[in-house]
Amino acid sequence: MFQKIKFGGKQKMTFQSFLSGVPARDYIFQSAPYEEQMKEAAKAIEEAEYVLIGAGAGLSAAAGLTYGGKRFTDNFPEFIQKYGMTDMYSAGFYPFPSEEARWGYWSKHVYVNRIAPKALPLYQKLKELVNGKKYFVLTTNADHQFYKADFGDDKIFATQGDYGLIQCMSGCHAKTYDDIEMMNQMHQARKDCQIPSYMVPKCPVCGGPMNMNLRCDQHFVEDDAWHEAESRFGAFLDECQDKKTVLLELGVGFNTPTIIRFPFEKLTREKENMTLIRLNLDEAIVPESLGKRAIGINADMERSVSDIGNAILVKEKVKPDHSVNDGM
Repeated sequence: MFQKIKFGGKQKMTFQSFLSGVPARDYIFQSAPYEEQMKEAAKAIEEAEYVLIGAGAGLSAAAGLTYGGKRFTDNFPEFIQKYGMTDMYSAGFYPFPSEEARWGYWSKHVYVNRIAPKALPLYQKLKELVNGKKYFVLTTNADHQFYKADFGDDKIFATQGDYGLIQCMSGCHAKTYDDIEMMNQMHQARKDCQIPSYMVPKCPVCGGPMNMNLRCDQHFVEDDAWHEAESRFGAFLDECQDKKTVLLELGVGFNTPTIIRFPFEKLTREKENMTLIRLNLDEAIVPESLGKRAIGINADMERSVSDIGNAILVKEKVKPDHSVNDGM
């Protein structure tokens, strides 16, 4: 399954070969001062030709799209009262009594997390950080924020799905359907946490129930667009594997570490041209064996992204000006 294909005298990287790696045995929280980490991260990004962004739920949470706490209680009071829900993540697995109730919840979830939010400032700052670089985004987030922040549709691989898509629940055919207009209508028509029966979507092929296009079981649909993004990701890996590259990991914990966290560590171990920058408020541990090619920043992510950007600007300002001929 995890093969590498030889191509042009070297091994061609694929998404399947990328998805390999095991937990490190030498994780540490680095003791370097925060200011020094900012300078090192800025230096690595400035000197890199390629940046591979790996983004998990912690990035969107740091940007403001939290799934619990006040944001949840402010937006879902009727669902909390009716079902005793505690957060948006676990609510997605609630055993709803009917399809009307299930889509009543999902129409609110999609509206709050996918439709209503514009491009959030943290994502915009991140885009500024990689401007001028050859970059690609691998994300497990389904909130569409990278698209909204204009990272470029051809530079994003949302491997776990998107709140803006639905599919056949049984995956009877490999196609997804845009749900934005439908979810808006459901959101407006919802009463007592339910939508009208006539709004419940049915699979156009088998007539069965539909589901969100989220990787939660073996029926997740990988449609043509998913495979095209996978192919572009593989091409980016193949292109950067021997170039000076930063693996910029943001908000990836140990929930699904095999998609981004472990593969990033494996790439850094195997490729001396690669540097791992891990931003995580609570879990910025990095393998000690990676030495200076791993920077684990255990701090508020919005602050860190801003400070790295500022450090790059400072370095740009102090560069010597060679535009004037010294002999003149």
